[in-house]
Amino acid sequence: MGHQDERDDRDDPVARAADLLARARRVTVLTGAGVSTDSGIPDFRGPQGVWTRNPAAERLATLQAYVEDPEVRRESWRQRAVHPVWDARPGPAHTALVDLERSGRLLALLTQNIDELHQAAGSSPDLVVELHGTLHHVACLSCGARAPMSEALARVAAGEDDPPCPHCGGILKSATISFGQELDAGVLMRARRAAVEADVLLAVGTSLGVHPAAGVVDLAAAAGASVVIVNGEPTPYDPVADVVLRGGIGEVLPRLVRDLPAATD
Repeated sequence: MGHQDERDDRDDPVARAADLLARARRVTVLTGAGVSTDSGIPDFRGPQGVWTRNPAAERLATLQAYVEDPEVRRESWRQRAVHPVWDARPGPAHTALVDLERSGRLLALLTQNIDELHQAAGSSPDLVVELHGTLHHVACLSCGARAPMSEALARVAAGEDDPPCPHCGGILKSATISFGQELDAGVLMRARRAAVEADVLLAVGTSLGVHPAAGVVDLAAAAGASVVIVNGEPTPYDPVADVVLRGGIGEVLPRLVRDLPAATD
């Protein structure tokens, strides 16, 4: 009977992935837009993604267009004001990652998301590494001054369709990484370090098509970590993974962490 159970586990990818997590002492997680779709925030590249349905919307996320075209900035501010992030609440995938942290084995939670839902769910801010920044703040492209997004949106609501930096008059943008904009060097270094120090790299809800964020999978695998991918669609890194799980992120991820024992030293 025991042999039968072992064979069943080998045939069950969820059980195999859960076993890898249970044996790990250091787990680094990389999350993408698929983690937040259950919270009402659409992804970008999925079948119903923002850019899949409206390729022109990608221009709003391109730094050069944003800097050069005032109309792109005005439309960006209109979109920010009604972004679904303001009404979003954490979903089951976010909660599952809080449970993973509580098991004592989470090394870092690297996220490509800009919604801060991991922190809202209870993930430790010290462990969350926001690779692509946050929509909850604005930054001046000239002087670097940062401020809460709510302050800039209040100015938009009061009639400023392209509010300049109050300190230097420069262009304000959400504190997110646009196409053509480099990731923060310190943030990227921290993410790469977490990848090479992990026993398991768990990639969840990401197409793994955007670099350098997706490159952490290469780094983790090269350093000997097991790679588990949970995503609704195939990714370029599926051949590298030890386990690939398909299905709804909010259903699959809680199953992985449901019975995790406390990590051992």
